[in-house]
Amino acid sequence: MNLKEASFGEFLKPSQVIFELKSHEKLEAIEELLDSLVKQKLISNRNLTLTRIIDRENLEPTALGHGLAVPHARVDTESQMAVAVGRSAEGIDFSAPDSRPVRLIILVVWNPTLPGLFNHLFSGLASFLIKPDNRDRLFSARDKNELYNVLSQIPLAFPYEDRIVNRASLLKKLQDIELKIRRAPEARQEELQKHRALIREELDQSLLARFDLLMDRYGYAVSEIIDGVCQSCNMSVSTQMASAIDESNDIYICENCGKYLVSPGKKEKEKAVAKEKSEKEKIEAEKKGPALAPAARTSQAKKAPAVKVKVKAGKARKN
Repeated sequence: MNLKEASFGEFLKPSQVIFELKSHEKLEAIEELLDSLVKQKLISNRNLTLTRIIDRENLEPTALGHGLAVPHARVDTESQMAVAVGRSAEGIDFSAPDSRPVRLIILVVWNPTLPGLFNHLFSGLASFLIKPDNRDRLFSARDKNELYNVLSQIPLAFPYEDRIVNRASLLKKLQDIELKIRRAPEARQEELQKHRALIREELDQSLLARFDLLMDRYGYAVSEIIDGVCQSCNMSVSTQMASAIDESNDIYICENCGKYLVSPGKKEKEKAVAKEKSEKEKIEAEKKGPALAPAARTSQAKKAPAVKVKVKAGKARKN
């Protein structure tokens, strides 16, 4: 298969689309979609596949925001990739980054012998679904066939050279795990190694090769960008890049130091804002300090003679 010319329709058939999911909970919805793949003999080991999907969800929710989720797992399949799509009218809680209920679930199970396939599919999905008009077409589909027609036209895509679509939080988490592995006690090593393997399974090999090289050379490979400044080299990036990275889950590369650039999470942003505010208040206090000091000394100087006078007067009365 020529991936550059392939579309989502290569892996999705109308029979793999559930227009109205019966499930109301995340796990139930995943099982409902998984059962549809088992029924069509696209996967054989249901329990193993479900376990892998749940492990991946526990590591980091696969909700993309805007009512979309792409739960997935890397497991031996009967074909290259098994896909099932389900739509929920009322929405399902997937712990989405924007807290919105998920209305469209795209379940993907791919063969480990094709490590790059999922990345091309995911990149194509993310590029398509990020556009409001495309999401509206999916959510407003009147029946199963209309929904399938929209989905089947989504092209597979190769990640840009300077940007990897919608993988920032995953790469940042991989770095956090790598750093924990270095100092974690032996009792925690097995769990951390498992989490590391789950993430590495779905990231592109070229991305991982660069990540490993940076980790070996500098001790870290991913840097946050705050107020347009790379926190690794303290150099400002272009206004256009800074704007694109802000609150994005895409990965960019710093043109100066070569680290992967990601947008900080909400908590990190709040910390940065609080730190900046504290530093500004400190500077303002230092500016006001010298101006207040002479006044304070003058006040003390005026009070001092009065104290001495009182003391002398007291001694005179005792004599």
